[in-house]
Amino acid sequence: MSDADNPTDDASDEFEPIQVFPEAEEMDLRPGADNCYKCSTCDTNCPVAEVDDEFPGPKFQGPEQWRLKRQDDHDIDESVMKCSNCMRCDSACPSSVPLSQMHNTARGEYVENHMSKFSREYVRNRILANYRRLAPLAATFPRTANFVMGLSITRWLGEKTLGITSEREFPAFATETFRDWWRKRGGAKVQNEDQKIAYFHGCYSNYNTPEVAKALVRVYEHFGYEVLVPPQSCSGTPMFANGMLEDARRAAETNVRELAAALEDGADVIASCSSCSMSIRQEYPELFDFEDTEDVAANTWDALEYLRVHEDLEGELEGASVEGFDDFAYHAPCHARNQGLDGQTVELLDVIDGVDAHDVGDSCSGISGTYGWKAENYETSMKIGEEMFDHMDTADAETGLTECPTCSMQMEHGTGYEIRHPLEVLEAALFSDRPETA
Repeated sequence: MSDADNPTDDASDEFEPIQVFPEAEEMDLRPGADNCYKCSTCDTNCPVAEVDDEFPGPKFQGPEQWRLKRQDDHDIDESVMKCSNCMRCDSACPSSVPLSQMHNTARGEYVENHMSKFSREYVRNRILANYRRLAPLAATFPRTANFVMGLSITRWLGEKTLGITSEREFPAFATETFRDWWRKRGGAKVQNEDQKIAYFHGCYSNYNTPEVAKALVRVYEHFGYEVLVPPQSCSGTPMFANGMLEDARRAAETNVRELAAALEDGADVIASCSSCSMSIRQEYPELFDFEDTEDVAANTWDALEYLRVHEDLEGELEGASVEGFDDFAYHAPCHARNQGLDGQTVELLDVIDGVDAHDVGDSCSGISGTYGWKAENYETSMKIGEEMFDHMDTADAETGLTECPTCSMQMEHGTGYEIRHPLEVLEAALFSDRPETA
């Protein structure tokens, strides 16, 4: 993770806080900016800069803009809105410069001070960033919503009026959300005061892919965990990416409060989406200072990561087989790589008989949440994804596998493959002879 509070020894001796951005009253990233020695490693690892010659790259968006901002006559450059927020620059930087923290803050200032609140771009970005606000309405009438959103005229209107690309098909809403299923099920089937998890399911697993959330519940109950499903808002990832920092702050405040209460009840926080866990673990403590933010971040885990650390997961799967699945073309999302989780799924599936996960390489999928949904970014998004598409095509598999909802959209869009989540495979391996029908 980025560490803005860890300047070099010399810098800390001489450091006196300054207010670089007037709006960022409690944030000063100068130590991180000063740690940048312009090696450009972040630029060479940026998937947008690789295919878009007009994008100046993360070094400019981060440290150089912060240096320029020390002069009163420099505004945030609008190119910061071309950053896809994949956050690869964070893990690439050899000096732990808090690049994505700088980008998030710069985007927030640009949107607040330089983007008209009546512009099409602002309205479009606000809609995309607040999927959590609109999804409940569509989920109330899922069949109608799916029919309307599946019409070509709807996609055409979306591009003409809002700038949402018509090239992509909108994801379908489930006929029953995960939380509705959870309520009808009667909640947890396992009670265990000593082993509890608080499940942060995120928006997409609730409204679009409840099968992923159900798989997590069944897998964790198999290992004897009591599953809590606390109230929650969006993780904030699409809000950070669109410079909607006040929206992100409100969502984060709700999540930290509810997840901190679960920690107090003896639970650890588990997420099935790599972007959600990334947001809670890294972006919350970088950008917000709510009470318990650090505790919630320190006790948040990826779903497979937690089981591998706390249970003999490989031993449990040894000799297990699955039905209904073939080999997979696996893509590790950028936000999983940033958390050091890129190898775990391939290693885990390696012990299950009958399936193999073929890693399709370390390239970015290109969609980066809402980035690839914007008409002006669509072609760039597909160029970034070309390497992944090619590797999927050459892999000995016809089904895709990933932990990220929007990466799965891009994988399906670029190849036509069906895409699954690793938790679904894990569930199939653990319950091959005793499926739950509830």
